[in-house]
Amino acid sequence: MLHNLYVKNLALIDEMEVELKNGLNILTGETGAGKSIILGSINLALGGRYSSELLRNEEESGYVELTFFVENESQIQMLKDIDVYPEDGVVTLSRKLIGKRSVSKINGESVSISQLKEAAGILIDIHGQHEHQSLLYKKNHLTILDEFAKDKIKDVKEETFDAYHVYKKYKEELQEVNLDEKERNKEMSFLEFEINEIQNANLKEREDEILEEQYRRMVNGKKITGSLEEAYGYTARSNVNASDCLSRAIFCLQEASRYDEHANELYNQLSEVDSLLNDFNRELSDYSESFEFSEEEFYEIETRLNEINRLKSKYGNSIEEILAYCAEKEETLIKLQDYDVYLETLRKNLQEAELSVKKTSDKLSALRKEAAKELTEAIKSGLLDLNFLDVKFEMVFTELEHFTATGTDEVEFMISMNPGEAVRALGDVASGGELSRIMLAIKTVMAEKDQIETLIFDEIDVGISGRTAQKVSEKMAVIGKNHQVICITHLAQIAAMADAHYAIEKKVVDGKTKTMISLLDKEGEILELARILGGAEITDKVMQSAAEMKQLAKSTK
Repeated sequence: MLHNLYVKNLALIDEMEVELKNGLNILTGETGAGKSIILGSINLALGGRYSSELLRNEEESGYVELTFFVENESQIQMLKDIDVYPEDGVVTLSRKLIGKRSVSKINGESVSISQLKEAAGILIDIHGQHEHQSLLYKKNHLTILDEFAKDKIKDVKEETFDAYHVYKKYKEELQEVNLDEKERNKEMSFLEFEINEIQNANLKEREDEILEEQYRRMVNGKKITGSLEEAYGYTARSNVNASDCLSRAIFCLQEASRYDEHANELYNQLSEVDSLLNDFNRELSDYSESFEFSEEEFYEIETRLNEINRLKSKYGNSIEEILAYCAEKEETLIKLQDYDVYLETLRKNLQEAELSVKKTSDKLSALRKEAAKELTEAIKSGLLDLNFLDVKFEMVFTELEHFTATGTDEVEFMISMNPGEAVRALGDVASGGELSRIMLAIKTVMAEKDQIETLIFDEIDVGISGRTAQKVSEKMAVIGKNHQVICITHLAQIAAMADAHYAIEKKVVDGKTKTMISLLDKEGEILELARILGGAEITDKVMQSAAEMKQLAKSTK
């Protein structure tokens, strides 16, 4: 569950922290009070789109942090699968907003936006104000079905994906090589030229790296050898050098070492230094000689490098890529030289790939149709709970005339909301309020399936009132028994069902407008319900109605 929300320097929010509860959390407030800002802040912490315009005026940075308590073993395992490990059952998602960029973290460790979104998808599900509009598009219906049936169809869906790409590869290859004799001879001639050019170069792996190193040594050789010669002069070659000086010093200490133990120790140390210097001088001399080369050697290496770089510009960025390119072209040439056999083999491979993708697509379709029965029944049951009195809900399958990576199914939700009416496409008959309730039913079913603990609904009450609103409120209360629900609403019927009720207000403090949120006590809940019911004037009767509504909601739950 989402335990804590902390926001700083976003839009009208100066600094705000709120602790959320289990069950049904209701957020209400006047239009423009900042309800959308709070939801937007949550979206930001979950990886939503960020614009620097969201920062509070004159502030250079903003911050949003969500703290989740995770107890569900399934969720914990899914988080571990993406390398997110709850610390004592706690997962913290945060996002710092600086200018035009942002920094995302999970449990204090920096992550990418994609990683943040992946973790968020396991922990929470948000239903925005206009999300129900997505039900108008058929492609989303298949997505919902596949998400519902993902455990059953996962393996077959992967098989279909792989089989389709094999089929696609053979199909594209057949289209590319379907040449007449003149074109084929021209292609063969060009391939032979490229292959011969690469083979004649007699390239060896890592040859370019070795030659480039040698070339750099030669180019810089004069500078290096000058420095080496100067160093060698100081240590061994000049009239006054370190080696001669050490020898004289050793001679001087030799006599003293016979009479005094400490002098003997110094003599031995200096002898070791002399030995090390002699070794150094030999190594320095050998190293200096390694830079000796002829102009002919330099020319040969430079010419060879130019040849390799010319081939790189045509066939690949490295010798490995050039050789791989050559091997690929040799394979193509062999195919073209025995074109009829190659073409027949390719057609046979394509036919087998087509049978394979057809088989996996049919298998996938069968599993989907089986899952669709379960899904439509569950959605229908949810719709009955939401005051669809005589509803039929179905999924119609249509087979596409072509293969896709997800099979050959096209599905569409169909609904009838009145007795005697045939089912029709959802988008043709459902109003905005009805779409909102249908999406609520779908979200409820999917939440149970996915075991998502926290659900957020932003104004799920759009376009509904009266008895329907009461039914929606009862449904929200039912969901709240097994999930944490956070709901922004304008309807008193839904607000009355709150296990925890938060009021969002806009206030002017020190000449600045700020959005604030507070958890209401029992008296505050009734007063807020009265505000929703009565508007500008809250009379005693409105207060009585609010108290009665809260009491009825309590008895209903």
